[in-house]
Amino acid sequence: MKYLLPFLLITSPLFAQHSLVEKIKQLRPATEWSQTAAIRLQFPSFHPQGMVKIGDFFYMSSVEVTRKRRDSSDGGEGAGHLFKFDATGKLLTKITLGEGSMYHPGGIDFDGKYIWVPVAEYRPNSRSIIYKVEPESLASQEVMRFDDHIGAIVHPSSSQTLSGASWGSRNFYHWNLDKTGAVTKTINTPEKLRITNPSFYIDYQDCHSISPNLMLCGGLQKIKKNDGTVLSLGGLEIVNLTDNRPVFQVPLLLWSPTGAPMTNNPFFIESTAQGLRAYFVPDDDATSTLFVYETVLK
Repeated sequence: MKYLLPFLLITSPLFAQHSLVEKIKQLRPATEWSQTAAIRLQFPSFHPQGMVKIGDFFYMSSVEVTRKRRDSSDGGEGAGHLFKFDATGKLLTKITLGEGSMYHPGGIDFDGKYIWVPVAEYRPNSRSIIYKVEPESLASQEVMRFDDHIGAIVHPSSSQTLSGASWGSRNFYHWNLDKTGAVTKTINTPEKLRITNPSFYIDYQDCHSISPNLMLCGGLQKIKKNDGTVLSLGGLEIVNLTDNRPVFQVPLLLWSPTGAPMTNNPFFIESTAQGLRAYFVPDDDATSTLFVYETVLK
């Protein structure tokens, strides 16, 4: 229960959710962000994927690759991790999630009680296991298995629906949950359930529920120019989970010292008295740093 209160203060009451949504919608490409911290993570972070902040602690999913993929049909080998660390970048505890070739965690969400984590094969059109994890004990429970790569998952706290995005966020999926949090009996094949994402602005890396029917996603798009150089542009997108269409999109013109967009990997945004505070871990392995930015909004 000690984890529930900080989350509720930020996102659960309808007025707070409305405030966060409306603040995000005020963002523009020219919005001024001030970097307030750059905290090097004090543990091997591998390839970070999703992140939530609960109270004073951060929870971050990450994929460790022990053998790289040979081709598109090979998922390689590795391990999926969920890390818990503090605001100094110190690792407090961790767990391993996944099974066999399903070792690639994706974007994660927190519904006020559980952290939701998808773990898939490291290739598109593959398989996934969806877990829910209790934040204090890090006890995990398998919720379901699905025959596609689920790269991000959200569970709005007041909804009986679980929503996921596929590899590259090209398709959306929605599942109904019963009162116990289990997926209800339904046709559970990708062909029957998938809904095409109509937006191509960014490929989502991490998503979070911000209201009963809205999710906020961060990601990037790599654009190859005529001279062969590649521009990586990061951005944020609010998606309506009812009709699966974007209701707000904005570029995020922030890059790490390595040149990676801040939304290259996991992110988390919370409301402040003056505006918004955002957390990013755009880089992998030894260069993994928790960047903190704030912006003042009217």
